[in-house]
Amino acid sequence: MRENAYLLLEDGFLIEGKAIGKKGTSGGEICFNTGMTGYQEIYTDPSYYGQIIVNTTAHIGNYGTVSDEQESASPKISGIVVNEFSDEFSRKTAKESLQNYLEKNNVVGISDVDTRMLVRHIRSKGAMNALISSELSPEQMKEEIKKVPSMDGLELSSVVSTKKSYFMGDANALVKIAALDVGIKTSILTNLIEKGCYVQVFPAQTSFEEMNAWQPDGFFISNGPGDPSVMIYAITTVKKILDSGKPVFGICLGHQLLALAAGLSTYKMHHGHRGLNHPVKNLVTGLGEMTSQNHGFAVSEKDIEKNPDVEVTHLHLNDNTIMGIRLKSKKAFSVQYHPEASPGPHDSRYLFDQFISLVKEEIIISQ
Repeated sequence: MRENAYLLLEDGFLIEGKAIGKKGTSGGEICFNTGMTGYQEIYTDPSYYGQIIVNTTAHIGNYGTVSDEQESASPKISGIVVNEFSDEFSRKTAKESLQNYLEKNNVVGISDVDTRMLVRHIRSKGAMNALISSELSPEQMKEEIKKVPSMDGLELSSVVSTKKSYFMGDANALVKIAALDVGIKTSILTNLIEKGCYVQVFPAQTSFEEMNAWQPDGFFISNGPGDPSVMIYAITTVKKILDSGKPVFGICLGHQLLALAAGLSTYKMHHGHRGLNHPVKNLVTGLGEMTSQNHGFAVSEKDIEKNPDVEVTHLHLNDNTIMGIRLKSKKAFSVQYHPEASPGPHDSRYLFDQFISLVKEEIIISQ
């Protein structure tokens, strides 16, 4: 029998369930992911740092965990909330249960929760802080939740970013890409390498001058956690990258940083987009894409209308939020969603080809 646990939301909403993962107390911003698969990739995505994840699919843990489904070295989430949790797993390639994995990585969780009801509450009230505990009483939790910082105005990329630069790929590759790691996913690097890139990954607070000293052919700005508007160091770096004239590609937080560097603003969304089936329209081709998304901030639509140098390339078909932009005066573009899609559909992987084509054009011109 599992011990009892509680989930307390910032607005006083209290749910009782069963403790999973590590016994203890953990707080963060609560959000939900509607993906039917890929829980390990979700938990290890650095973009989720400081957040409690509600998995909306009914069964979690049923296929265990494997080492090659890690998007970073360890889980980055603050906690998980699930409906039915399974200690047993059926996948033959899995090495351990999700319970063992969570315990080993100090992740606190709660199961036996009506996640449909909880998601409806979050969709109605908006993103907010929450606390999971298998050791505190509800009254004690009311005091503890006050200590959880707001995601609005929080800088987290420097926490999850690599501390030292490193290389990935074939050193003899034709294309050299400098990647600014503000919370990068492993599968993004894998996609760049598969496209024939030699990549040097730099810590979040690396200056443009240090990155450019390697003489890369193009720059990549990664996904990551936190509020982009307070990342002055990264915005400054991206501005200088744009001034260099070299090709730039940004994903998720990288998209927001590119927008900020171009003079646009960002805002915190009501409850964000997190899932594997978000419909996006490519305004250049007219085609639709099913996309993997994970963000709680977005680029201002009103600012784009005032900036003639920015073209909207992609729109979310559910709410018309900005999903992609390009700068008319630069070889720079970005998307809010995740074309590497791990987990998720592969409709948007052409964006890596688009980036590499820009870089190769630049290489030919420079020769």
